[in-house]
Parts: sequence; C-alpha cells; structure tokens
Amino acid sequence: MSEEVERTFEIINHTADVGIIAYGANIKQAFANAALALFSLITEPKDIEERLQRDLEITAEDEPALLVEWLNELIYLFDVEYILFNRFEIDSLTKTQLKARCYGEKIRPQWHKLKTGVKAATYHMLKIDKNGGGYKIRVIFDI
Repeated sequence: MSEEVERTFEIINHTADVGIIAYGANIKQAFANAALALFSLITEPKDIEERLQRDLEITAEDEPALLVEWLNELIYLFDVEYILFNRFEIDSLTKTQLKARCYGEKIRPQWHKLKTGVKAATYHMLKIDKNGGGYKIRVIFDI
C-alpha cells in the first residue's frame, strides 16, 4: 500500500481561505475523506457521536462539480440543521451522481468545540488526481 493511500487527509493553508488534500484508495474513499477533512476544520471528529444518520443523493454535471456539491450539501446541513458528521459511507459514485449515508449528531455546544466557520467549498484550485496508489483530492474552502 502506498504512503498516500494510508493517509486520510491533510490541511493546507491558503490566504483568507483554508484547503484540504484528501486521499483514498478509490474515489469513494477520497470523497468520504474530503468530507471528514471538512468536519475536522469545523470541530474534532473524534468528539462527534453517531447519534443520527442522513442519506444524501447528490447530482451534478461532472465529477468536480459533484465534489463541490457534496461538500456544500454537508456545509448546508451543518449551517441549517446544526449537524456534525464524522463517518461517510458512499454507496454509489459515478461522474455525475453520489449516494451516501452520513453519520453524526446535532451540535452539543457544551461538548463540541467549534474551530472554523466554513462557508463553502470552491472551484478555486480544485483538483481530483488518480495515480497508481489511489486518489488525491484538493479543495479550497471559503471561511
């Protein structure tokens, strides 16, 4: 197993924004790890309990748009329903559609320490790379 596949994600600094690089042995795992990286910006994923699950179905015109829509839907659920997620099972993923089950809980202010207010995933510097060791995704978020 290559070194990149063993890593799940890393945070990258960018002026006035924040970025992540997510890794996966396959594209599903890379999309799931990008979502985990998103929530690691917001709070500590280890502090999130699996008290609820949410099934999501996302469609977009192509794979980069699908990635942005996926992450922005998760940000929307955080902003509107106050849900934090820490586990993502992607059931199916094509170039234009994603079906996933997300696990987490509503924010408990006394328990969850919020770190960064993430506004949106952007197309700026967005990259999805496939290499011999798996996938590598780069996303910049507006904060």
